[in-house]
Amino acid sequence: MSASKSVTVHPPDVEGGRLVCVQEVAAGRAYGLWDVVVFLHRAGLDRDFGDEDEIAASELIEWLGGGPHVWEP
Repeated sequence: MSASKSVTVHPPDVEGGRLVCVQEVAAGRAYGLWDVVVFLHRAGLDRDFGDEDEIAASELIEWLGGGPHVWEP
């Protein structure tokens, strides 16, 4: 993970959820882009995301095993 990315979204699991880690600590499982925003907020990494495209393009987030629109295994 690069220094500028403090959030990692792992590949989808068999249920379509993706583990989200904030600074390498598990924050929870996301089932969509807005779930990732909740984890960012809880970690104090508040951003004013206007829409899903802004979430997907955020420099804070590293997407593993598929981009921000991949939620099925």
